[in-house]
This record gives sequence, structure tokens and C-alpha cells, in this order.
Amino acid sequence: EDVDIPSRRVLITGATGLLGRAVFKEFNENNWNAVGCGYRRAQPRFEQINLLDSIAVHDIIRDFQPHVIVHCAAERRPDVVESQPDAASQLNVAASGNLAKEAAGVGAFLIYISTDYVFDGTSPPYKETDVPNPLNLYGKTKLEGEKAVLENNEDAAVLRVPVLYGEVERLEESAVTVMFDKVQFSNKSANMDHWQQRFPTNVKDVATVCRQLAEKRMLDPSVKGTFHWSGNEQMTKYEMACAIADAFNLPSSHLRPITDCPVVGALRPRNAQLDCSKLEMLGIGQRTPFRAGIKESLWPFLVDKRWRQTVFH
Repeated sequence: EDVDIPSRRVLITGATGLLGRAVFKEFNENNWNAVGCGYRRAQPRFEQINLLDSIAVHDIIRDFQPHVIVHCAAERRPDVVESQPDAASQLNVAASGNLAKEAAGVGAFLIYISTDYVFDGTSPPYKETDVPNPLNLYGKTKLEGEKAVLENNEDAAVLRVPVLYGEVERLEESAVTVMFDKVQFSNKSANMDHWQQRFPTNVKDVATVCRQLAEKRMLDPSVKGTFHWSGNEQMTKYEMACAIADAFNLPSSHLRPITDCPVVGALRPRNAQLDCSKLEMLGIGQRTPFRAGIKESLWPFLVDKRWRQTVFH
């Protein structure tokens, strides 16, 4: 049998991660020949590539000749970046710059995933042209990664996104879904941050934006530079936790809003809301309502299985 392989090729780094899985799926289901690469969790589904191994990176790009590369791999946990700055810089900056250079070598369009944490959160909403001022080392390494990408490949794109959630393999995969156990176990009170303003964004929506951006670029070489995408529901972690409780008909009276600025861990911007009008003007974008998206993401982790019967039958 002749297998019909789509002619448009996309390479996804970090394809084993929360965002990378969604990006791989989105391209794969929309007539792209998608190859994903990962490191620790790669086999058997994805290519195992250490992004710090420049020869391995060079070889896979030369062999596959992708039209598009979506670079999702990163150390994205701010507290881990603070404790392991060299390793984080290697992955977030050096590997990104090298990938951009290799992409340019084969004429591939690179989309580098960045973060709202490049901003200090004092004067939202932020346009792509606003001057970044990251408060923590994570934001600094991602900003340096942006610069490394655009210096090595002027035709690349940077896509900044905020806190992400979606279909997780473990609750700890997302700063949003990790709250679910605190919500479910209502026998003890739980302190929840009610200071930092967040815009939880579904990875499926970011994946759709990446594909739309790639497809627009295939038709229009002027599609490049920096872009913002974000959900548009402003919520603190406390408000997200209450919305999660509400979505599953669970009590929320044990959740305690903490309105003080957090004193432990990496500094966080108060409100780094992203202005997404640039992508919207291009006709690009998709937003899943938070309650619908979070219900879809979390129901497999529900402890009380009776609830599933009532909702899904």
C-alpha cells in the first residue's frame, strides 16, 4: 500500500511536554507530516534528541528538511531556573540560538515559544513592541532566548504565551492543574494566591495558533517577528481554584485567598497581561472557555468517580 504522507513537514521540540504534545497533535491532525522530538520521555513515539548536542540537532534538521520548526522545549519552572541557572541557560538560550541557526540553514520557519514573564507586570496589557523587563531568571533566560533566535534567524517568530494548562499526564505538569488536589480534598483548608493576575491559556489554543501562524507564513513571507497569544479570562490562582471547584460541583469554602505578594520562590510579575490584537488582526486565534477546558483536562484525575457518571452519562 502506498501511504500518503503530507508534503508539509514540521519538527516539534519538547514534543513530550504539555504544550509539545498538543502542538504535535494539532499539526498531525491537519495534514502536516509532523516529527516530534524529546529527550527523557521520547521513546518510542518521538525522536530522542539532546538539544544541547549540536551535531544531533544539525543531523535531524538536514535529514528531515522541515518547512517549520516549533520550539516548545524549555526549562519553564521559575524556581528550578533559579536553582539550576547554567543548565536552564543552556537549554533556554544556547540551544534556541543554535536551533534558529540550523533552521535558517534549511530555510525553515522557526516558532520560538516564549513567555509573558519577560515583562515586569507593572503596566499591562503588553504589546509586542513594549520594552521587556523580566523580574526573575526564568524570564531573563527566555528573553535572552528570544534575542538569540532573532539574531541567528531574522525570519523566525517569537510567540509569547502566559500560564498554560491542558490534558496533563500528571497534575504537576501545569501550574493550573496542580491545584486540583487542594480543591478536591476539602477536609483541610488551603491557601491560594489571590495577588498575581493570570490568564490561563489552553495548550490546544496555542497549538492552533502555531499551526495557523505556520500556514499563514507559507503564503506570506512577511509573517515573522514577535507575537502574543493568551486566554482572555483574568484570574488569580484562588479564582482558578474556585472555578475548578465550581466546574466539578465541589465545595470551595476551604480555599483561602491570600492577597499579599508571595515572599518565597522566584519573583513573579503582578499582571503581565498580553495584548493579542496583532495576531487577531491576522485572523489568527482560538480561545477555549476556562471552565470547559479545565473540565476536559481534569476529569480523569477526579477522586470521586461517581461524579463522572452524572456528567458523562
